[in-house]
Amino acid sequence: MPFLNHKIGNANVPVDFEELVISGAITTDSGVIDQAVSSIKRNRVALKGVLSTPLDGPADSRSLNVQMRVNLDLFASVVQCKTLPGLDTRHGNIDIAVIRENTEGEYSGLEHESIDGVVESLKIITREKSHRIAKFAFDYAMQNNRKKVTAIHKANIMKQADGMFLECCTQVAELYPKIKFESMIVDNTCMQLVANPQQFDVMVMPNLYGNIVSNVCAGLVGGAGVVPGMNIGDQYAVFEQGARHKAIELAGRNKANPTGIILSAVAMLNHLKLGEHASAISIALKKVIADQKILTSDLGGSAGTGEFVQAIVKELHDIAIAEKACRYCQ
Repeated sequence: MPFLNHKIGNANVPVDFEELVISGAITTDSGVIDQAVSSIKRNRVALKGVLSTPLDGPADSRSLNVQMRVNLDLFASVVQCKTLPGLDTRHGNIDIAVIRENTEGEYSGLEHESIDGVVESLKIITREKSHRIAKFAFDYAMQNNRKKVTAIHKANIMKQADGMFLECCTQVAELYPKIKFESMIVDNTCMQLVANPQQFDVMVMPNLYGNIVSNVCAGLVGGAGVVPGMNIGDQYAVFEQGARHKAIELAGRNKANPTGIILSAVAMLNHLKLGEHASAISIALKKVIADQKILTSDLGGSAGTGEFVQAIVKELHDIAIAEKACRYCQ
């Protein structure tokens, strides 16, 4: 959990970290989520790794990720899916922001077996939170010079729940006449994404659709390893990889692609108003990828995580040297 302190690291970023290890936790019995929430409340900003929710966990256990988002009211998930020069992907020129309501919907965790063999799982949609995430999406579009917001829904089937969500988005859209507004059914959305993703700009949707759509978008731009994300509330901000795959098989093997978490850290620095540092790291990272000489295996290369990071560090040093030379010339 970062807090402003002193310059550390190769980019000389004036941020220090309070570190918490949550690996291996499955439920809240150990109190690890309480510790993490307390730390984030102290520092207001966090850089977070992926927390796993096992399929074979207790039926009444709740996702650690969901617990943290709800406890901190991190109501907006933003996953930034953007083409990186140098990566060989089926589609190019993609720049999509997937905005997902983060605290309700199918992730409310309200399930029970009413009679033997019959499970009821409740999807909660409220007008208040639908309106809030719609406003967040349009504000995001305005602040980031975006031109269009698309609301994703299944209101043709879930006429009350998704119907309310779509109604809220439509009402909010009227307050932003400079932003084009469209709506699209979620199944058509998935087809359109793989056929013509360039038509999308900002997308806003309920919780489960956002989880699915953000992973589709991640696949379009290079996979889970390259996509940054953030979870934002009125008071706190948590930055983490956008496609949250645990990739346990890569743990300790020096094979994981750190691009997604590095770009999440770049977004965190921009949030902290440290734009120059964020820009330097982003430029160095994208230079390494564009050169296509040192890439991790998921990007078609053979480099390990450490080698990839050291290549970025070298680029950062080259940037610093060039900046000094430029100042000297002036």
